[in-house]
Amino acid sequence: MTFPTPPCEPREPPGCAVLTMPSEIDFCNASGLLPLVMAAVRQRSDGLRLLVLDLSRTRFMDSQGVRLLDAVRRRLPARVRLHAVAAPKGAASRALELSGLRRDVPVYDNLAEALRAGTETGTAV
Repeated sequence: MTFPTPPCEPREPPGCAVLTMPSEIDFCNASGLLPLVMAAVRQRSDGLRLLVLDLSRTRFMDSQGVRLLDAVRRRLPARVRLHAVAAPKGAASRALELSGLRRDVPVYDNLAEALRAGTETGTAV
């Protein structure tokens, strides 16, 4: 399964990968998403420095979605940073705030901001 990036959004700079997450992340699909995300990371072993999980279209996310992001963060190679994109008043943003995961995973309001932050900090190649 691939995670397509809509053509109207910013393109990935070198060393960055953007994965658009589904509209719902819960106990039904979270465990199946982890291997897909990690497979996408392994496919980009060509100098990947920043992984952005785009949750801007995620309308529902329960604690399993939070666990998914935490599991991805913990499994990423040390050289790869994780950023998330979530609508400011959306379910994903609220779940990340309530869980405290925002302390460990930077969350941005839009994709361009997340990519810019990754390249400004020297994360991207």
